[in-house]
Amino acid sequence: MLRKITFLLLGAMAVLGQSDKPRFHQAPHNYWQRTPRDPFSTFAARLKAGQVKLDHSNEKAFVQSLLRALDIPSASQLLVFSTTSLQLSRISVRNPRALYFNDETYVGYVPGGQIEVISMDPHMGGVFHIFDIPRTAALPNIQRSTRCMNCHAGQELGRVPGLLLKSVVSGPNGGSLDSFRRDTTGHGIPFKERFGGWHVTGTHAIKDHWGNLHGELIAGDLKKIPAPPGRYFNWAKSPVPTSDILPHLIHEHQVGFVNRLVKAVYDTRHYLHLGGGKLNPAHATEISKLADALVRYILFTDEAPLPPDGIGGDLAFKTAFARRARKTPSGQSLRDFDLRTRLFKHRCSYLIHTPFFQNIPSVLKTAIVQRLHRALDSNRADPLSIHLPLAEKTAITQIIKATLPRR
Repeated sequence: MLRKITFLLLGAMAVLGQSDKPRFHQAPHNYWQRTPRDPFSTFAARLKAGQVKLDHSNEKAFVQSLLRALDIPSASQLLVFSTTSLQLSRISVRNPRALYFNDETYVGYVPGGQIEVISMDPHMGGVFHIFDIPRTAALPNIQRSTRCMNCHAGQELGRVPGLLLKSVVSGPNGGSLDSFRRDTTGHGIPFKERFGGWHVTGTHAIKDHWGNLHGELIAGDLKKIPAPPGRYFNWAKSPVPTSDILPHLIHEHQVGFVNRLVKAVYDTRHYLHLGGGKLNPAHATEISKLADALVRYILFTDEAPLPPDGIGGDLAFKTAFARRARKTPSGQSLRDFDLRTRLFKHRCSYLIHTPFFQNIPSVLKTAIVQRLHRALDSNRADPLSIHLPLAEKTAITQIIKATLPRR
């Protein structure tokens, strides 16, 4: 049955809505009064000071130099042709929007259009920028975006600044004919509800998904129309000729992590504000529930299993992803891929190493870390780690001890 996006946006009031809590711009959050300390804001200041040089020779060269300066691999490129962006008038199956990312920064680029950036601050959540690609050697006019908040801090995300990841079936002239997954993100989403409006390339055995399709309504029925990558657009516009399945899956995991953590940060600040800087017993219980949910996600408890034969994954992306690994003396890391039945060999999110996670409010971080240690205790059965064999729990514990700062 068709589920129109307009209907979903009006009806998405569920768990994340919580109308009794202040919005991101209200006290105690005061989003717009805070000084951002996200990676891109730091980069923008360095660029303005003349400490970074970008290639202005042409649009594609500028994008490539920007990605290099931000330490974002070109191989992370994902192409989306649904009109789910401020630049919707420029986006189509003939001119898809490209998305690039690393652990904490996300860059959107529409050929002939603007650059959009979301970068993660541990206390603010997403910090949003948008700017034109300069046509001369002049510095880009980088601006904080307020319009992004209409969607990125709406009801779907619990009214806090996070990341949006939609799966929609685009019509022949833009717009959306069908939508999936409502207000949920993360590695637990069934594959049959993923990739709508996105191009998907690479070697994989995921057959039942909505990638590489657009549609048309005929007498009330949705007709699927194939949109193979490269049929309607020229790959030469893009830094790389891929929209690989592996960065798609990694991106999904990261979006789910970010949205859960940002919501928990805002809830924690709200509870502390109500208690004058302290948690009363009821609010301490709520923090414990938040930690439970986050550790459940961190340990991939509800991960959708990969299909038989697994996936391949672009070699350039694998190489770039592995460069950020924090390894034990024996060479193990949380970035070691499995890709046969699941994403990772050691099912504990590598994102716990990021400054975004490490610098969240201490009361929340302490609750998460303590709950994680309990879940990984080899002497007890825990519902959050019931899916982990003893050897894997032991390996994860060793990796965490060897690679996480102790404080």
